[in-house]
Amino acid sequence: MEANMTIFDELNARGLLAQLTDEAEIRDLVNNGKATFYIGFDPTADSLHVGHFMALLLMKRLQEAGNRPIALVGGGTGMIGDPSGRTDMRTMMTVETIDHNCECFKKQMSRFIEFGEDKALMVNNADWLRDLNYIEFIRDIGAHFSVNNMLRAKCYEQRMEKGLSFLEFNYMIMQAYDFLQLYERVGCNMQFGGDDQWSNMLAGTELIRKKLGKDAYAMTIQLLLNSEGKKMGKTAKGAVWLDPDKTTPYDFYQYWRNVGDQDVLKCLRMMTFLPLAQIDEMDKWEGAKLNEAKEILAWELTSLVHGEDEAKKAKAGAQALFGGAGDAAQIPEETVSDADFREDGTIDILAVLVAAHLCPTRSEARRAVEQGGVTVEDEKVTDFRKTYTKEDLKDGVLVRRGKKSFKKVKYQ
Repeated sequence: MEANMTIFDELNARGLLAQLTDEAEIRDLVNNGKATFYIGFDPTADSLHVGHFMALLLMKRLQEAGNRPIALVGGGTGMIGDPSGRTDMRTMMTVETIDHNCECFKKQMSRFIEFGEDKALMVNNADWLRDLNYIEFIRDIGAHFSVNNMLRAKCYEQRMEKGLSFLEFNYMIMQAYDFLQLYERVGCNMQFGGDDQWSNMLAGTELIRKKLGKDAYAMTIQLLLNSEGKKMGKTAKGAVWLDPDKTTPYDFYQYWRNVGDQDVLKCLRMMTFLPLAQIDEMDKWEGAKLNEAKEILAWELTSLVHGEDEAKKAKAGAQALFGGAGDAAQIPEETVSDADFREDGTIDILAVLVAAHLCPTRSEARRAVEQGGVTVEDEKVTDFRKTYTKEDLKDGVLVRRGKKSFKKVKYQ
């Protein structure tokens, strides 16, 4: 925590707080380590991504200030799917898939927050949602919700245009019920979420006060970071994952090394633990100095997620490619095997690009070649029929797509 600054003021100074329902009370709770707060995570994949990462860092900051985080995984709500910010209905997942994803989440979260007695909790809303008695639920909980108010909620806005299923319409009530259950079970008095969750969060706060009385101590904070994180968590090639098997530490490092000039200071404030005074000094940096700020950002975040050893390797690989220094052995490598070669013993450039995960499909690889965006060993490839033998690839060749995506491809 910043010297001579409360945790609430620091969160505000870092640009993390957008709206609050009870600012004075929230300030008092978090500054005095009395907040038991939750953030929800939908288990739609078996790895967390950059959007989740930002929320985890907030939980880490608040835990270090004496507050108690609750990571709520949606093993129950995940069977419905949050309609917020979507124009179509989510693909239904099996119970087994959801439960597996929840287990993967906890392992990754443990890098950032400390679980245990009187420490952080991980809770699965499947514990109270999957076995609900429907009639009892709608009598006890549904009676506190106005359909007219729900239809005006931002979270349903886009879905209303194409058709909102009754299944998805229940999501707000389910999320509100989560807050009530956490309040009653573990004394959770606060919830955090992005701007697309604001209506759902308000519903939870109102439900507690209606059910338990106006003096019930439940509050809501809208964060800038979750909505920003969802944008940052996606790239043209897909999500930026925390799992090193999905996004390598090198690719993770390069993602942050290549953020836009307009975003680098914002990312440093929101996601790193560098002193604000140090970041404020970087505000004066221009031109080439901004690249230094990006390197600092990439180093800090890669160290947080993958550890310093992996951050050193990623930095060395980047320097070898772009700075003429560093360790070329740290350039990320993909291998091709006999199965990747045709009967004549060759492999074409499109197959090389797909095998290197530089293009997801052969059709996209062909477009990249035809647009002049592919080089092999610094020689531009203009013919998508270009082939290579096993001998050509035995020592590895550097394959680039565009200026920022590259892999060493080797036959073995």
